Amino acid sequence: MSYADRVFVENIKDILKNGFSDKDLPVRPRWADGEAAHTVKKFGIVNRYDLRKEFPILTIRRTYLRSAIDELLWIWQKKSNRVSELSTHVWDAWAGPDGTIGKAYGYQLSVKHKYPEGEMDQVDRVLYDLSHNPSSRRILTNIYTHADLSEMNLYPCAWSMTFNVSGKTLNCILNQRSQDMLTANNWNVTQYAVLQHMFAQVSGLEAGELVHVIADAHVYDRHIPIVREIIAQEQHPAPRLIINPDVTDFYAFKKTDFILEDYKYNDKKYDIPVAI
Repeated sequence: MSYADRVFVENIKDILKNGFSDKDLPVRPRWADGEAAHTVKKFGIVNRYDLRKEFPILTIRRTYLRSAIDELLWIWQKKSNRVSELSTHVWDAWAGPDGTIGKAYGYQLSVKHKYPEGEMDQVDRVLYDLSHNPSSRRILTNIYTHADLSEMNLYPCAWSMTFNVSGKTLNCILNQRSQDMLTANNWNVTQYAVLQHMFAQVSGLEAGELVHVIADAHVYDRHIPIVREIIAQEQHPAPRLIINPDVTDFYAFKKTDFILEDYKYNDKKYDIPVAI
């Protein structure tokens, strides 16, 4: 069965059984009807996925990989903050009057910095180091820029990626300050697994371990019945991720370059309330 399914089920059971409820505390998020969106949470969840063994996508619930990749490319390849440049509508609620999400996500990755080798943004610095300094312990990105937080419509949730090369293997750590387990957990896991494969392929490396560190892993109160139903679904073997082997330029990847082979999943559509 899918390793990602097993990890997700264990996380959800742990949160619901042992988590802390903030139902008696003031919280920022609200449901569409104005009611406070409370959570049950666990602090400091760490999950490890070996991308050499299988692609970490859920089968107990469908993860729309092409849409997830579309957002990933919007942030990491286009380095955009303009919602109209994204094919999906996942960021519509966070768009300001100017049509952007402010100085967040892709904007931060696009900012150039001065190095001895010349000016580079964070993505190009990673690409440079993976090719020229693979043994470096300084290959990382950080988009949680305190000076710009007041101009971000949403503070970054997935805020840091650390890249570490062992021989010909690229391992990564994804740090998240906050994770809505139902709507975003496997979405982010698959995105950053794909990103790791992308960096590995264009750098002549093999994608190895993805370590996912979540500071606040939570389930919203109105999501609890849905996650209980999802974790009870039948599990299937993980599909195989096929990537176009001809792509050697990070900026040449398209979402159509990624195919899931033999993806079997629970195809029930869930009416999921969104907390903003």
